[in-house]
Amino acid sequence: TNTARKTIVVVAMMRLVTFVCCILTCHAFTSSFVTKQATHKTNLWAHHHHQTNREILPQHDGKMDRRSLLTSIIGATVATAVATTITTTTAPLPVQAVTESKMDDLPPDAVRSYFQYRVPLQISADFYVFELQGQVKDIDEWGNIGTLFQTKNQRGQGNPSRIERDFVNPMRILGLSMPPDVADDMRDAQFAFEKAMSTIGKATSGIRRDLPVEIDKSSIVLAQKGWEDGRVALNRFFDILNDTTGLGELKSIPPEGPNQEGEYKRSSRRYSTLMKKTKLCQNRGGPALSQAWGQLMVSGYMQDSCGIPDMDDYFFQSK
Repeated sequence: TNTARKTIVVVAMMRLVTFVCCILTCHAFTSSFVTKQATHKTNLWAHHHHQTNREILPQHDGKMDRRSLLTSIIGATVATAVATTITTTTAPLPVQAVTESKMDDLPPDAVRSYFQYRVPLQISADFYVFELQGQVKDIDEWGNIGTLFQTKNQRGQGNPSRIERDFVNPMRILGLSMPPDVADDMRDAQFAFEKAMSTIGKATSGIRRDLPVEIDKSSIVLAQKGWEDGRVALNRFFDILNDTTGLGELKSIPPEGPNQEGEYKRSSRRYSTLMKKTKLCQNRGGPALSQAWGQLMVSGYMQDSCGIPDMDDYFFQSK
């Protein structure tokens, strides 16, 4: 009886191994088809797949029993399926963008950083043109500008200001991941942006709606100059990034004018909707969880529960 049971178990395991191998074969064919339509992600996917398998598959000294073998195969199958799902859910690029991509020539860290920060950076640019520009021109809003430069201390640890978090830190991380010749140009653009933000901060410092003070006209001119200098520096950073990747995905901010939004080719209405949905979702967790909520939303995980627009669709909008 025991021999018969062992035989049944062995046969069942062999059938399961065969089934898993079939899944792997089908998956390999599917991955090959997807790769042809997104060739610019090939190196990133190969690196991620290699690292995943190294972490999932246990290391042995040359001996492996049936249970270890089965666990290894199933683990590799699950890891491969999850990794491919993450890679292929990003909105596909136009054929022209794919063929002209320079991503294969970049270090893996640069590719990873680009895909991580391209959406948050574009949202930050939307904020710069759709919100900050109006605040700079309205003295009553200068108190809100001051909060952009404030750092918050929680449990003895300082959190970066919004300018640092949404603009400077992503620019710094992207610059550090790029080849040296590109990194130098990106760093120059980053420093120019920081200098412009410092100009705005100094011009608007200490001025609030509920604190009546006489405002020097030169402060208004200085604040508007800071915004314009920041726009030029941010555009320079985007231009370098677009040229380095060959994708041309990031939209630069046009100069102030009656047709600015039309030239920008991004919607202020869609931006307002995104901010309202994001704020509503953040409020569910209160101040303690608001930052975590925000990051989940940018990553796209909170779309179903909070009604946050699809991030790929928002990023690739043409108005």
